Formats: sequence, C-alpha cells, structure tokens
Amino acid sequence: MGVLNVSVIFLLSLITMTLAEPPGCRIRITDRGLEMLKAETKRFVEEELSNISMPEMQGKEGRFQYTIKNVKITELNLTSDLRFQPDVGLLFEVQNSSITLNFQRRILYWLFYDEGSINASAEGVNIFTVLHLIKDQDGRLKIANITCDAFITKMRARFSGTLGRVYDFIGTFLTTGMRFVLNKQICPALNHAALVLVNQLLETIPVRTEVDSYVGIDYSLLNDPVVTETSLDMDFRGMFYDLKNENETLVNNAVNPVLREYDRMVYLSLSEYFFDSGLFSYFKGGLFQTQIANERMPKDLEMLLRTTYMGKIMMLDPAFMDHPLSLELEVKSPPRSTIKTSGASVAVSCNVKVFVLPPGKPAAQLSSLTMEGTFNAEVAMKGKRLTIHLDLKKFTIFSDQSVFESLALIPLQSPLKTMLQLSAVPLINNYIKRGVQIPLPDGMDFIEEVVEYHNGYIIVGANLHFRTGLREIIEKKLSGETDNSI
Repeated sequence: MGVLNVSVIFLLSLITMTLAEPPGCRIRITDRGLEMLKAETKRFVEEELSNISMPEMQGKEGRFQYTIKNVKITELNLTSDLRFQPDVGLLFEVQNSSITLNFQRRILYWLFYDEGSINASAEGVNIFTVLHLIKDQDGRLKIANITCDAFITKMRARFSGTLGRVYDFIGTFLTTGMRFVLNKQICPALNHAALVLVNQLLETIPVRTEVDSYVGIDYSLLNDPVVTETSLDMDFRGMFYDLKNENETLVNNAVNPVLREYDRMVYLSLSEYFFDSGLFSYFKGGLFQTQIANERMPKDLEMLLRTTYMGKIMMLDPAFMDHPLSLELEVKSPPRSTIKTSGASVAVSCNVKVFVLPPGKPAAQLSSLTMEGTFNAEVAMKGKRLTIHLDLKKFTIFSDQSVFESLALIPLQSPLKTMLQLSAVPLINNYIKRGVQIPLPDGMDFIEEVVEYHNGYIIVGANLHFRTGLREIIEKKLSGETDNSI
C-alpha cells in the first residue's frame, strides 16, 4: 500500500510539472546585480530613518523633571549589507552602526530651571530585516511581509547650556527613554518603506499593458520568484495578445528558456514563443495585410508588373494598358520565428493578388501569387526596450494558377526582392523600431548588453544602471509622472 501511495504522489507531481505553463520570458538578477543595489538601498534606508518622527517625552525622577521635544536625526553612519535570502527574498542587515540625534530639553530640579539642546548618539545599532517576495493575485512581484528586528546597544548624551556639566550625571534618565523610543521606531519606519514605498516602485513594472493600437503584452509572473544564495529568478508569461480579442492567444509549445550564467548583473531570456505570440497577435489584429497602389506603388515595380502581365491586360481590354496596377498582400497564416545558435529568423507566407484599376469600373484581377520570404532578425536592447531589425534574406514568388506563369515570374524574383528590401522592409523596421518594454521598474535600464542566440531562445546579458534614486522614482509614481525613457 505504501508503494502504491508513493507511485500515485509521483504520478501527480509528474502531471503537475507537465501541465505547468512554461515562461516566454525569464529574468535573473545575480549577486553582482544585488551588489549594485546595495548603495542605493542604503541611501534609501538612511532617508527613511532620517524622517522618523518621535513624540514629546516627559518624565520625573525624584525632584528631577524633564521634557524632551523636537527630536531630529542629524547623522547616520550605517554599515549595511544586502543579500539574497534563499527561498524567501532579500535580507537587509545593519551591524554596529551609529545614529546621531539632536533634541530640545526642559529640566526642573528643585528650584533650578534650565533648557537647551542635547546631542545624543545611539551606538551599536543593529537591524535585521528580511523581505518576503511573492507573486500577488495580479501576477505582480510584491513584498508580502517584512520580518524586522532592531536593537540599540547604548546611547550617550552631551549637554549644552548653563547647567550642561551639572546634568551629565543624570543623562542616563534621558538616554534610556530615548533609546527605548528610537528602538521602537526603526522597524515601523522600515515596514512602511518596504510594504508601501518599495511596493509602489514594483508597481511600475508592466504586467499587462498595451504595446500599440494593435497588441498588448502580458508580463504576469507565473509563480513566486526562486531565490538562491546567488540569484533571484523570475518566470514571466511573456505573451502578446490582440487588443480586440484578448482571449485568443497562442499556446506555448516552445523550448523552455534556460539560464546558467551568473557573470553579469542581470540576464533576460526570451523563447521563440515570446516572438511567435507577437506575430500571432499582429496577424489576428489584421496588421499583415495591405494594398500597394497609386502613389504607394513604385514606378519601377509597376513597370515590371505591366511588362509581365501585358498579355493578360491585352486579353481583358487593350484600353487597360494605361491604367494603374495594384498589389494586394495578405499573410496567409501567422509568421513563425526560428532561433538557432547562428541567429534568429522569421518566415512569412503571403498571398499576392495583382489587379488593374480601370477608372469607374471594378478592379480586374490579373493573377494570384504566393510569396514566401525569410527575414533575418537582429535582436538588440536599448535601455529597457527590446528592439528587432529585419533584413530580407530569402524570397520566392510563384503562381497559384499555373506552372508556366511561375516560370514567367522567375525574371521578377531578383528585382522584386531588391525593391521590397529598399521600400517595404524599411517601412516595417520604422514601425517596429520603438520596440517593447521588458519587465523592469522605472528608473532602471540595461547597459553593456550582449545578445546570445541558443536553440529555441535568446539570452541578453547586461549590467544595470539607475538613472535616478529609489526615492525620486517613488515620488514620481506618487505624483503620477511616467518614465519618459520607456
């Protein structure tokens, strides 16, 4: 019976793994990337702790009465570290650091009354903070909760004013209370920084957003991030969709993108599915059909077509010889991408209909052709946008109606390919040159990118660059400003 139970559990696990949706996009942040984030995180934490608000304190010890108010943190000397916490998220730790404060005092001792400022120093400041990272219900990366423990070893006070030296001996009464209150304020400040402010930063990562007027892209996380001692891996759906029919999407049967490198700060891996879903969505959105006629028809191309179909035009009506010609192009099925170690390419099969356009009369069809082309696709990164540049590599055109017509079209192959390369391909590249944003938060870009081609997927290795600080990014988010660089 025990063997049967084990077998059932194993079978269920295997089925679950088989049914799991593979990612179209995978991102890895390495410990080198985390190293770059350390200084920015430290600065952000120092800014948050500097804004700690402490209440007015009053106390009495025998005949000694005191009031403390206007507490301000004037300096922080933090020795901090940021590292991955396996299976959890991130660990931010401060050890043996100091915080300098200044506050106003009012002291009554017997009949003596004194007031002035106090400079205090909190020493032996230790903070241990763990950020728990998850995928929320919308598929967004989020800090679910924070584990925080803060402890201040001791606090010293230096008095000023007429009775400064006299009150040095009772400084313990003041610093004990101050240490207690400050100790209790650190973790709430960091909780707010992580659960509110940093989560607002993470909200700038696109999850489901429009790319243009035709398609959108879905970057929702498929599962919780995988955290090890050296990296944080995130699997995104990486799927385009037609804005007019968001439920009609391409099934992901592509190779699962693999990441094995750790040398760069960040790695982005995109499978063939990422590109195929975009081609599929544009196809469904009706983008892959057009008419070339009148001013859009190159004169050289029209002359070639008129020469090729002179006989048919004469058979229809000799008066049609001087009338304009047109081409109607419609892609028959979604184009497909192929990624190999030698590079990436896109294969397209297109129906081409040739018409003569007599004024005041219906267009007369001269021929129905099939045009097949293969484009070399060069993938590049600029900032946080992925771009593709196409170059027509192979081109064939043949008749759907007769072998003889196909033979007659052979002289058209080379000049037609040249004309497409010089006229149509630049139009396509101009349309797609803006690219698509990858799932990075505002203010952060890829730099020093290197693109590698593998069988079934590409890998972009890069370093990270902050164009602005974390606080500035969050303040822009709160004010409703957008990152113009994207």
